[in-house]
Amino acid sequence: MAENGVDSEGTQKRAGAKEKQNGNFTDSSVRDRKQQDREERLSLVLWKRPVQTLQYSFLETLITLKEWTLKLWKRRGTVLLFLLLLSIFSMAYSVDGAHQKYIQYMEKRFLWCGYWVGLGILSSVGLGTGLHTFLLYLGPHIASVTLAAYECGSVNFPEPPYPDQIVCPDDVAHGSITLWTIMSKVRLEACMWGAGTAIGELPPYFMARAARLSGAEPDDEDYEEFEEMLGQAETAQDFATRAKLAVQNMVQRVGFFGILACASIPNPLFDLAGITCGHFLVPFWTFFGATLIGKAIVKMHIQKLFVIITFSKHIVEQMVSLLGAIPRFGPSLQKPFQHYLEAQRDKLHHRAGEGTPAGENWLAWVFEKVVLVMVCYFIVSILNSMAQSYAKRIQQKKYCEEKTK
Repeated sequence: MAENGVDSEGTQKRAGAKEKQNGNFTDSSVRDRKQQDREERLSLVLWKRPVQTLQYSFLETLITLKEWTLKLWKRRGTVLLFLLLLSIFSMAYSVDGAHQKYIQYMEKRFLWCGYWVGLGILSSVGLGTGLHTFLLYLGPHIASVTLAAYECGSVNFPEPPYPDQIVCPDDVAHGSITLWTIMSKVRLEACMWGAGTAIGELPPYFMARAARLSGAEPDDEDYEEFEEMLGQAETAQDFATRAKLAVQNMVQRVGFFGILACASIPNPLFDLAGITCGHFLVPFWTFFGATLIGKAIVKMHIQKLFVIITFSKHIVEQMVSLLGAIPRFGPSLQKPFQHYLEAQRDKLHHRAGEGTPAGENWLAWVFEKVVLVMVCYFIVSILNSMAQSYAKRIQQKKYCEEKTK
Protein backbone atom coordinates (compact mmCIF):
# COMPACT_ATOMS: atom_id res chain seq x y z
CA MET A 1 0.00 0.00 0.00
CA ALA A 2 2.76 2.38 0.98
CA GLU A 3 4.69 1.52 -2.14
CA ASN A 4 1.60 2.14 -4.27
CA GLY A 5 1.15 5.55 -2.59
CA VAL A 6 4.75 6.48 -3.26
CA ASP A 7 4.46 5.35 -6.89
CA SER A 8 1.26 7.35 -7.45
CA GLU A 9 2.82 10.43 -5.87
CA GLY A 10 5.87 10.11 -8.07
CA THR A 11 3.66 9.68 -11.12
CA GLN A 12 1.74 12.87 -10.27
CA LYS A 13 4.99 14.82 -9.84
CA ARG A 14 6.31 13.58 -13.18
CA ALA A 15 2.98 14.46 -14.83
CA GLY A 16 3.04 17.93 -13.27
CA ALA A 17 6.61 18.48 -14.38
CA LYS A 18 5.72 17.32 -17.87
CA GLU A 19 2.73 19.70 -18.03
CA LYS A 20 4.90 22.57 -16.83
CA GLN A 21 7.50 21.73 -19.44
CA ASN A 22 4.81 21.55 -22.13
CA GLY A 23 3.42 24.90 -20.96
CA ASN A 24 6.84 26.53 -21.13
CA PHE A 25 7.39 25.00 -24.55
CA THR A 26 4.01 26.29 -25.75
CA ASP A 27 4.70 29.82 -24.42
CA SER A 28 8.11 29.80 -26.08
CA SER A 29 6.69 28.63 -29.42
CA VAL A 30 3.94 31.29 -29.29
CA ARG A 31 6.53 34.00 -28.59
CA ASP A 32 8.72 32.73 -31.44
CA ARG A 33 5.80 32.73 -33.83
CA LYS A 34 4.76 36.24 -32.82
CA GLN A 35 8.33 37.42 -33.36
CA GLN A 36 8.43 35.80 -36.82
CA ASP A 37 5.07 37.35 -37.74
CA ARG A 38 6.29 40.74 -36.57
CA GLU A 39 9.47 40.49 -38.64
CA GLU A 40 7.44 39.43 -41.67
CA ARG A 41 5.12 42.42 -41.26
CA LEU A 42 8.00 44.87 -40.84
CA SER A 43 9.48 43.64 -44.13
CA LEU A 44 6.28 44.76 -45.90
CA VAL A 45 7.44 48.20 -47.07
CA LEU A 46 7.06 50.13 -50.27
CA TRP A 47 10.69 49.84 -51.39
CA LYS A 48 10.83 46.04 -50.94
CA ARG A 49 7.34 44.84 -51.96
CA PRO A 50 5.67 47.82 -53.65
CA VAL A 51 2.69 46.04 -55.29
CA GLN A 52 1.71 44.08 -52.18
CA THR A 53 2.20 47.12 -49.94
CA LEU A 54 -0.07 49.29 -52.09
CA GLN A 55 -2.68 46.51 -52.30
CA TYR A 56 -2.71 45.90 -48.54
CA SER A 57 -2.77 49.62 -47.69
CA PHE A 58 -5.76 50.10 -50.05
CA LEU A 59 -7.65 47.19 -48.46
CA GLU A 60 -6.85 48.50 -44.97
CA THR A 61 -8.16 51.93 -46.02
CA LEU A 62 -11.46 50.35 -47.15
CA ILE A 63 -11.80 48.45 -43.86
CA THR A 64 -11.05 51.60 -41.85
CA LEU A 65 -13.62 53.62 -43.82
CA LYS A 66 -16.20 50.89 -43.24
CA GLU A 67 -15.51 50.92 -39.49
CA TRP A 68 -15.78 54.71 -39.34
CA THR A 69 -19.03 54.62 -41.33
CA LEU A 70 -20.55 52.14 -38.88
CA LYS A 71 -19.45 54.25 -35.91
CA LEU A 72 -20.98 57.37 -37.48
CA TRP A 73 -24.20 55.45 -38.15
CA LYS A 74 -24.41 54.48 -34.48
CA ARG A 75 -24.09 58.18 -33.62
CA ARG A 76 -26.37 59.38 -36.41
CA GLY A 77 -28.18 61.78 -34.05
CA THR A 78 -24.96 63.70 -33.41
CA VAL A 79 -24.11 63.59 -37.13
CA LEU A 80 -27.52 65.03 -38.07
CA LEU A 81 -27.15 67.81 -35.50
CA PHE A 82 -23.71 68.66 -36.90
CA LEU A 83 -25.09 68.71 -40.47
CA LEU A 84 -27.96 70.95 -39.36
CA LEU A 85 -25.58 73.46 -37.76
CA LEU A 86 -23.38 73.31 -40.85
CA SER A 87 -26.35 74.05 -43.14
CA ILE A 88 -27.38 77.02 -40.96
CA PHE A 89 -23.85 78.41 -41.07
CA SER A 90 -23.75 77.90 -44.87
CA MET A 91 -26.97 79.89 -45.27
CA ALA A 92 -25.64 82.69 -43.07
CA TYR A 93 -22.40 82.64 -45.08
CA SER A 94 -24.14 82.98 -48.45
CA VAL A 95 -26.73 85.65 -47.51
CA ASP A 96 -25.56 89.27 -47.79
CA GLY A 97 -25.92 91.60 -44.84
CA ALA A 98 -24.22 93.43 -42.00
CA HIS A 99 -23.34 90.12 -40.38
CA GLN A 100 -20.89 89.24 -43.17
CA LYS A 101 -17.95 90.99 -41.51
CA TYR A 102 -18.43 88.86 -38.39
CA ILE A 103 -18.82 85.72 -40.50
CA GLN A 104 -15.61 86.50 -42.37
CA TYR A 105 -13.76 87.17 -39.12
CA MET A 106 -14.97 83.86 -37.65
CA GLU A 107 -14.06 82.02 -40.86
CA LYS A 108 -10.57 83.46 -40.87
CA ARG A 109 -9.95 82.61 -37.20
CA PHE A 110 -11.47 79.15 -37.51
CA LEU A 111 -9.35 78.22 -40.54
CA TRP A 112 -6.20 79.65 -38.93
CA CYS A 113 -6.77 77.73 -35.68
CA GLY A 114 -7.84 74.58 -37.53
CA TYR A 115 -4.66 74.70 -39.63
CA TRP A 116 -2.39 74.70 -36.57
CA VAL A 117 -4.49 72.17 -34.64
CA GLY A 118 -4.29 69.85 -37.64
CA LEU A 119 -0.51 70.22 -37.85
CA GLY A 120 -0.27 69.48 -34.12
CA ILE A 121 -2.34 66.32 -34.50
CA LEU A 122 -0.16 65.14 -37.41
CA SER A 123 2.89 65.66 -35.22
CA SER A 124 1.78 63.31 -32.42
CA VAL A 125 -1.07 61.08 -33.60
CA GLY A 126 1.23 58.22 -34.62
CA LEU A 127 0.46 58.00 -38.35
CA GLY A 128 3.53 56.38 -39.86
CA THR A 129 6.65 58.05 -38.52
CA GLY A 130 4.79 61.22 -37.51
CA LEU A 131 5.30 64.56 -39.24
CA HIS A 132 7.66 66.91 -37.38
CA THR A 133 5.47 69.93 -37.92
CA PHE A 134 7.15 72.09 -35.27
CA LEU A 135 10.46 71.95 -37.14
CA LEU A 136 8.82 72.27 -40.55
CA TYR A 137 6.07 74.85 -39.94
CA LEU A 138 5.60 76.38 -36.49
CA GLY A 139 9.30 76.91 -35.70
CA PRO A 140 10.02 78.71 -39.02
CA HIS A 141 6.85 80.80 -38.58
CA ILE A 142 7.94 81.97 -35.11
CA ALA A 143 11.46 82.64 -36.43
CA SER A 144 10.07 84.73 -39.33
CA VAL A 145 7.90 86.79 -36.98
CA THR A 146 10.88 87.32 -34.65
CA LEU A 147 13.20 88.51 -37.43
CA ALA A 148 10.47 90.74 -38.86
CA ALA A 149 9.66 92.25 -35.46
CA TYR A 150 13.26 93.38 -34.93
CA GLU A 151 13.59 94.66 -38.51
CA CYS A 152 10.25 96.52 -38.56
CA GLY A 153 10.30 97.68 -34.95
CA SER A 154 6.70 96.53 -34.64
CA VAL A 155 4.51 93.41 -34.75
CA ASN A 156 1.46 95.19 -36.20
CA PHE A 157 1.92 93.68 -39.65
CA PRO A 158 -0.81 94.64 -42.16
CA GLU A 159 -3.53 92.01 -42.68
CA PRO A 160 -3.63 90.96 -45.44
CA PRO A 161 -1.00 89.87 -46.50
CA TYR A 162 -0.14 88.61 -42.97
CA PRO A 163 0.06 85.74 -42.11
CA ASP A 164 0.72 84.53 -45.68
CA GLN A 165 3.41 87.16 -46.07
CA ILE A 166 4.99 89.50 -43.53
CA VAL A 167 5.37 93.14 -44.55
CA CYS A 168 6.45 96.02 -42.33
CA PRO A 169 3.67 98.52 -41.51
CA ASP A 170 3.85 102.02 -43.00
CA ASP A 171 3.37 103.94 -39.75
CA VAL A 172 5.92 102.44 -37.39
CA ALA A 173 6.42 103.98 -33.98
CA HIS A 174 9.89 102.56 -33.37
CA GLY A 175 9.86 101.27 -29.84
CA SER A 176 11.62 98.50 -28.01
CA ILE A 177 10.67 95.00 -29.15
CA THR A 178 10.51 92.66 -26.17
CA LEU A 179 10.24 88.89 -25.86
CA TRP A 180 6.73 89.31 -24.46
CA THR A 181 5.63 91.32 -27.52
CA ILE A 182 6.73 88.61 -29.93
CA MET A 183 5.34 85.82 -27.72
CA SER A 184 1.96 87.56 -27.67
CA LYS A 185 1.98 87.84 -31.48
CA VAL A 186 2.43 84.09 -32.03
CA ARG A 187 0.59 82.85 -28.92
CA LEU A 188 -2.62 81.77 -30.69
CA GLU A 189 -0.99 79.58 -33.34
CA ALA A 190 1.48 78.14 -30.83
CA CYS A 191 -1.26 77.20 -28.34
CA MET A 192 -3.43 75.73 -31.11
CA TRP A 193 -0.50 73.59 -32.27
CA GLY A 194 0.08 72.46 -28.69
CA ALA A 195 -3.63 71.62 -28.31
CA GLY A 196 -3.38 69.55 -31.51
CA THR A 197 -0.48 67.54 -30.09
CA ALA A 198 -2.56 66.90 -26.95
CA ILE A 199 -5.45 65.61 -29.08
CA GLY A 200 -3.02 63.37 -30.96
CA GLU A 201 -2.10 61.62 -27.70
CA LEU A 202 -5.66 60.35 -27.16
CA PRO A 203 -5.64 57.21 -29.39
CA PRO A 204 -3.13 55.27 -27.19
CA TYR A 205 -5.18 56.20 -24.11
CA PHE A 206 -8.50 55.05 -25.58
CA MET A 207 -6.95 51.86 -27.00
CA ALA A 208 -5.42 50.83 -23.66
CA ARG A 209 -8.58 51.76 -21.73
CA ALA A 210 -10.83 49.76 -24.07
CA ALA A 211 -8.52 46.74 -23.89
CA ARG A 212 -8.47 46.85 -20.09
CA LEU A 213 -12.26 47.20 -19.75
CA SER A 214 -13.11 44.52 -22.33
CA GLY A 215 -10.36 42.10 -21.34
CA ALA A 216 -9.72 41.45 -25.04
CA GLU A 217 -6.26 41.03 -26.48
CA PRO A 218 -5.29 44.44 -27.92
CA ASP A 219 -4.47 44.85 -31.59
CA ASP A 220 -1.52 47.13 -30.90
CA GLU A 221 2.17 46.32 -30.62
CA ASP A 222 2.94 49.25 -28.31
CA TYR A 223 0.37 47.97 -25.82
CA GLU A 224 1.75 44.42 -26.07
CA GLU A 225 5.25 45.77 -25.35
CA PHE A 226 3.83 47.72 -22.40
CA GLU A 227 2.34 44.54 -20.89
CA GLU A 228 5.61 42.67 -21.44
CA MET A 229 7.47 45.53 -19.75
CA LEU A 230 5.16 45.33 -16.72
CA GLY A 231 5.88 41.61 -16.48
CA GLN A 232 9.64 42.21 -16.59
CA ALA A 233 9.68 45.26 -14.29
CA GLU A 234 11.85 43.65 -11.61
CA THR A 235 14.45 42.22 -14.02
CA ALA A 236 14.81 45.22 -16.36
CA GLN A 237 18.46 46.12 -16.97
CA ASP A 238 18.73 48.30 -20.10
CA PHE A 239 18.39 52.07 -19.92
CA ALA A 240 15.45 52.33 -22.34
CA THR A 241 13.28 49.93 -20.33
CA ARG A 242 14.17 51.61 -17.04
CA ALA A 243 13.31 55.03 -18.53
CA LYS A 244 9.92 53.69 -19.66
CA LEU A 245 9.31 52.21 -16.22
CA ALA A 246 10.21 55.55 -14.61
CA VAL A 247 7.60 57.33 -16.76
CA GLN A 248 5.02 54.64 -15.96
CA ASN A 249 5.69 54.84 -12.21
CA MET A 250 5.51 58.64 -12.18
CA VAL A 251 2.19 58.70 -14.04
CA GLN A 252 0.70 55.89 -11.95
CA ARG A 253 1.75 57.21 -8.52
CA VAL A 254 1.61 61.00 -8.90
CA GLY A 255 -1.47 61.15 -11.16
CA PHE A 256 -2.44 64.56 -12.57
CA PHE A 257 0.83 66.30 -11.72
CA GLY A 258 2.87 63.33 -12.98
CA ILE A 259 1.08 63.51 -16.34
CA LEU A 260 1.54 67.30 -16.34
CA ALA A 261 5.29 66.93 -15.71
CA CYS A 262 5.69 64.39 -18.53
CA ALA A 263 3.66 66.54 -20.96
CA SER A 264 5.48 69.79 -20.11
CA ILE A 265 8.90 68.74 -21.43
CA PRO A 266 10.00 67.29 -24.79
CA ASN A 267 9.36 63.62 -24.02
CA PRO A 268 9.59 60.90 -26.72
CA LEU A 269 8.13 58.39 -24.23
CA PHE A 270 4.85 60.26 -23.70
CA ASP A 271 2.93 57.65 -25.73
CA LEU A 272 3.71 55.35 -22.81
CA ALA A 273 2.02 57.83 -20.45
CA GLY A 274 -1.18 57.61 -22.51
CA ILE A 275 -1.07 53.80 -22.52
CA THR A 276 -0.37 53.75 -18.76
CA CYS A 277 -3.31 56.07 -18.01
CA GLY A 278 -5.63 54.00 -20.17
CA HIS A 279 -4.44 50.70 -18.69
CA PHE A 280 -4.89 51.88 -15.08
CA LEU A 281 -8.25 53.54 -15.94
CA VAL A 282 -7.19 57.10 -15.11
CA PRO A 283 -10.26 59.38 -15.68
CA PHE A 284 -10.34 60.98 -19.12
CA TRP A 285 -10.36 64.60 -17.96
CA THR A 286 -7.47 63.94 -15.55
CA PHE A 287 -5.37 62.64 -18.44
CA PHE A 288 -6.49 65.05 -21.15
CA GLY A 289 -6.59 68.10 -18.85
CA ALA A 290 -3.02 67.56 -17.67
CA THR A 291 -1.85 66.79 -21.22
CA LEU A 292 -3.55 69.89 -22.65
CA ILE A 293 -2.12 72.22 -19.97
CA GLY A 294 1.34 70.68 -20.28
CA LYS A 295 1.57 70.69 -24.07
CA ALA A 296 -0.48 73.75 -25.07
CA ILE A 297 0.67 76.10 -22.29
CA VAL A 298 3.82 75.02 -20.42
CA LYS A 299 5.79 73.16 -23.11
CA MET A 300 4.64 75.48 -25.89
CA HIS A 301 5.89 78.58 -24.08
CA ILE A 302 9.26 76.90 -23.45
CA GLN A 303 9.68 75.99 -27.13
CA LYS A 304 8.42 79.39 -28.26
CA LEU A 305 10.83 81.21 -25.94
CA PHE A 306 13.75 79.10 -27.21
CA VAL A 307 13.00 79.92 -30.87
CA ILE A 308 12.49 83.65 -30.20
CA ILE A 309 15.77 83.94 -28.27
CA THR A 310 17.66 81.94 -30.90
CA PHE A 311 16.42 84.16 -33.77
CA SER A 312 16.62 87.51 -31.98
CA LYS A 313 18.56 90.13 -33.92
CA HIS A 314 21.82 90.16 -31.96
CA ILE A 315 22.00 86.36 -31.67
CA VAL A 316 21.54 85.91 -35.43
CA GLU A 317 24.19 88.54 -36.19
CA GLN A 318 26.61 86.84 -33.79
CA MET A 319 26.00 83.43 -35.36
CA VAL A 320 26.60 84.79 -38.88
CA SER A 321 29.83 86.51 -37.74
CA LEU A 322 31.00 83.30 -36.06
CA LEU A 323 30.50 81.44 -39.33
CA GLY A 324 32.96 83.85 -40.95
CA ALA A 325 35.56 83.03 -38.29
CA ILE A 326 35.75 79.35 -39.30
CA PRO A 327 39.15 78.68 -40.94
CA ARG A 328 39.20 78.19 -44.75
CA PHE A 329 35.46 77.59 -45.26
CA GLY A 330 34.17 80.45 -43.09
CA PRO A 331 33.68 83.21 -45.73
CA SER A 332 32.08 80.82 -48.23
CA LEU A 333 29.61 79.64 -45.56
CA GLN A 334 28.93 83.15 -44.27
CA LYS A 335 28.10 84.65 -47.66
CA PRO A 336 24.86 82.72 -48.44
CA PHE A 337 23.51 83.36 -44.94
CA GLN A 338 24.17 87.10 -45.30
CA HIS A 339 22.46 87.14 -48.70
CA TYR A 340 19.49 85.24 -47.28
CA LEU A 341 19.05 87.72 -44.39
CA GLU A 342 19.34 90.68 -46.78
CA ALA A 343 16.71 89.13 -49.08
CA GLN A 344 14.39 88.64 -46.11
CA ARG A 345 14.82 92.30 -45.07
CA ASP A 346 14.05 93.45 -48.63
CA LYS A 347 10.85 91.36 -48.60
CA LEU A 348 9.73 92.96 -45.35
CA HIS A 349 9.91 96.44 -46.92
CA HIS A 350 8.47 95.39 -50.29
CA ARG A 351 5.18 96.95 -51.35
CA ALA A 352 2.76 95.98 -54.09
CA GLY A 353 3.61 97.75 -57.35
CA GLU A 354 7.25 98.29 -56.40
CA GLY A 355 8.58 95.47 -58.54
CA THR A 356 9.59 91.96 -57.59
CA PRO A 357 12.07 91.56 -54.74
CA ALA A 358 15.33 89.76 -55.24
CA GLY A 359 15.11 85.99 -55.78
CA GLU A 360 15.82 83.68 -52.90
CA ASN A 361 19.18 81.96 -52.59
CA TRP A 362 20.00 78.27 -52.33
CA LEU A 363 19.28 78.13 -48.55
CA ALA A 364 15.56 78.74 -49.11
CA TRP A 365 15.61 76.24 -52.01
CA VAL A 366 17.25 73.57 -49.83
CA PHE A 367 14.75 74.12 -47.00
CA GLU A 368 11.80 73.77 -49.41
CA LYS A 369 13.22 70.49 -50.74
CA VAL A 370 13.84 69.18 -47.20
CA VAL A 371 10.19 69.91 -46.30
CA LEU A 372 9.04 68.16 -49.49
CA VAL A 373 11.19 65.08 -48.80
CA MET A 374 9.97 64.81 -45.19
CA VAL A 375 6.32 65.11 -46.23
CA CYS A 376 6.81 62.43 -48.92
CA TYR A 377 8.51 60.12 -46.43
CA PHE A 378 5.64 60.71 -44.00
CA ILE A 379 3.12 59.63 -46.68
CA VAL A 380 5.22 56.55 -47.53
CA SER A 381 5.41 55.60 -43.84
CA ILE A 382 1.60 55.84 -43.57
CA LEU A 383 1.23 53.47 -46.55
CA ASN A 384 3.70 51.04 -44.95
CA SER A 385 1.92 51.21 -41.60
CA MET A 386 -1.50 50.55 -43.13
CA ALA A 387 -0.18 47.62 -45.18
CA GLN A 388 1.39 46.13 -42.04
CA SER A 389 -1.91 46.54 -40.17
CA TYR A 390 -3.72 44.58 -42.88
CA ALA A 391 -1.02 41.89 -42.81
CA LYS A 392 -1.57 41.61 -39.04
CA ARG A 393 -5.29 41.08 -39.64
CA ILE A 394 -4.47 38.16 -41.97
CA GLN A 395 -2.04 36.63 -39.45
CA GLN A 396 -4.56 36.90 -36.62
CA LYS A 397 -7.25 35.32 -38.79
CA LYS A 398 -4.97 32.35 -39.56
CA TYR A 399 -4.08 32.02 -35.88
CA CYS A 400 -7.78 31.97 -34.87
CA GLU A 401 -8.55 29.34 -37.53
CA GLU A 402 -5.74 27.13 -36.25
CA LYS A 403 -7.00 27.41 -32.66
CA THR A 404 -10.52 26.35 -33.67
CA LYS A 405 -9.28 23.20 -35.42
